Amino acid sequence: MLPTSKEAVRFDNVTKVYSAGLWRRGIRALDGVSLSIAQGEVFGLVGPNRAGKTTLVKILLSICRPTSGRIIRLGRHWRERSTLARVGYVHESQAFPRYLTAQKLLEFYGALSFLPAAVVRRRAGELLERFGLADRSREPIGRFSKGMLQRLSLAQALVNDPELLVLDEPSEGMDLPARRLLHDVIEERRRQGRTAILVSHHLEDVRRLCDRLAVIRGGRVAFVGSLAQLTGSLDPLGAALAPSHEPPLSENTLEDALEPLYAGAVP
Repeated sequence: MLPTSKEAVRFDNVTKVYSAGLWRRGIRALDGVSLSIAQGEVFGLVGPNRAGKTTLVKILLSICRPTSGRIIRLGRHWRERSTLARVGYVHESQAFPRYLTAQKLLEFYGALSFLPAAVVRRRAGELLERFGLADRSREPIGRFSKGMLQRLSLAQALVNDPELLVLDEPSEGMDLPARRLLHDVIEERRRQGRTAILVSHHLEDVRRLCDRLAVIRGGRVAFVGSLAQLTGSLDPLGAALAPSHEPPLSENTLEDALEPLYAGAVP
């Protein structure tokens, strides 16, 4: 899918500098990042460790503030926190209260999104059934395995039926059936015109799911575009090659295209 005129997210020249103490120079985590993510697309964020991907996500979710720049989230300025009720978030490391049951956890997150209690209970039951957790819904989640917690994390991100779904390493610790379910959920939401941002080191997930992606390196955007553009389906002047000349988009092809960008080459 190519970007449409309607944006779900926009970053305009976003910079983030973390203070390192009174006499030390600040740490520049983001340096003039500009990106536009269209409504209805699955957008990938990839890059080496400590590239700034997590900081960008935290700013999008109002967890931390940018030093400078502008962020638009679902048509509103990022300071308008009411839009967060229309966002779902899967964190790479869950920190759920372990004494809560799965049912109560979903009801809690649904209440944070201002959903009526009856709607939350219904959606919680549907999601727990879909993610294979219905038979454990009354148990404290402290007893859950890592894979079960990952499925529960995805369920809590969907309890408010969000317009924007942000997934930070969602398939880490998932077994094969759970990963297939994750893929099905993302594809289903794409067909519904919902937007997803996928932060992942799993290139197979990126290859299968993303319409476009951005490569973040050293706090800057090293590349943004379609996977075909990244893997060489453009001639040296930037014009699209004939379909018969496009390289097969395998995981190895994607890895080969990303390796020089990760190392610091200019695209």
